[in-house]
Amino acid sequence: MKEKKSPQRMCIACRTMRDKRELIRIVKSPEGVISLDFTGKKNGRGAYVCPTEECILKCRKAKLLNRAFSSQVDDEVYDVLIKELQLENR
Repeated sequence: MKEKKSPQRMCIACRTMRDKRELIRIVKSPEGVISLDFTGKKNGRGAYVCPTEECILKCRKAKLLNRAFSSQVDDEVYDVLIKELQLENR
């Protein structure tokens, strides 16, 4: 039997291709609400970031989520990302 290929996505910060499950998905819903999507199945426009503090801080500094979603993204989203990353690494 053939092994199933896993989808690849690019981190918006470091621009490296990785397995979709290794990245954190951030979603902008059709209503304009931005949230984290750990299931990978929420409706809306998605952007992927590596689960490293370095990439998240680079996104914040360069306002990469603003560019990905073509709208203003609050600093709260970045704070939640960093908090989730710290909880995950425990």
